[in-house]
Formats: sequence, structure tokens, C-alpha cells
Amino acid sequence: MLVLLSGVSGAGKDTIKKEIMKRLDYVVSLPSVTDRAPRDGEVQGDPYDFVTTEEFERMIHAGELYEYDVHHEHYYGTSKKYMNEKIAEGKVIVKDMDVNGTENLIRILKDDVKVVTVFLKVPKEVLEERLLNREEKPNMKEIRLRLNRFDYEESKIGCYDYVIKNNDLEKTVQIILAIIENELKLKGQALQF
Repeated sequence: MLVLLSGVSGAGKDTIKKEIMKRLDYVVSLPSVTDRAPRDGEVQGDPYDFVTTEEFERMIHAGELYEYDVHHEHYYGTSKKYMNEKIAEGKVIVKDMDVNGTENLIRILKDDVKVVTVFLKVPKEVLEERLLNREEKPNMKEIRLRLNRFDYEESKIGCYDYVIKNNDLEKTVQIILAIIENELKLKGQALQF
């Protein structure tokens, strides 16, 4: 099963993903491939597979990505190899994605993999505060880029199975844990670990 977490930048996707993985040992993450530089604290493979722009474009032309998009002036994509390896392991994959990537993966994988989509909703003023208070301190140009995308991302909410107002981390994590467990029951998937 593939659980896609979406929401505007700063909605808490990565924090929630990490909390879910701490609490459920059968949940794994899937790094996105990007050509942006690592931020402080980010290492290769967590949460991104960092490549050069040239390497990313080679991957596009070689058909090595399920989907890709340009987001905040950088490429982001989903590796077919990484995704197929995790699916073959039978794990529940939790991946944070933008709305375009989510739409693309649903279209591509819907017949082969159970895809569950969750949109994390955050008020615009809370988002701006979170972006301003991030440890890596994005510059004002980057903050404006992210805020300008807010309305576009929110316009895609109707494509999601679940929409959660993320104003309380523990409550949001508990809701998503329940979603994962219930979706597994609906699918009838027996976990073997």
C-alpha cells in the first residue's frame, strides 16, 4: 500500500511521516529524487536522493521515474527502482508529495497498488509562520514562492481520500495511524513481518 501525504510546503508532511515510521515498524519511507542542494540535517537518501540537474534529466530521458515535476525551481520525482523495491518487500510506503505528483502516481499506479491519499490542511497565516520559523531559514523569495502556490495546492483537495486539518501534531498522527490500519483491513492485506 502506498500512502501519499500532500499539503503545501510547511504543512508538516515530513514531521508526520517520521512520527508514523517511529510507531509502525511495517511503514517505510520512499525518498524523492531531487536536484536541489541538501539542507542542514538532510543526508543522502533521507528524505531525498540528491542528484545533479544533469543526472535528473538523464533519469527523465531514460524513463527511470514514475513521475516528476518542477517545484520551487527544482526537479522532484519518484524513482521506479526505489518504488518497485519497496512494493516488492510488502511494506506500507508513506511518501510526501506535491499535488501534481500525487495525481500522476494515482493515474499510473491505481491498477497495481492500493494508493491512499491524505491532504494536510494548514491555514495560510500558520503556514507563513512555520516557514519563517524553520531552522534552515528560507529566504523571502522562497517563502513567497511557497505561499503563492498555496491556493493552487488547496484547489486540488477534492482529489484526496482524506483531508486533515493539521493544527495538532499528535492528533494528526493518530488520525493517520488509524487511516493506515483501517485501509489495510479494507484491502484485506495480511502483514507478514
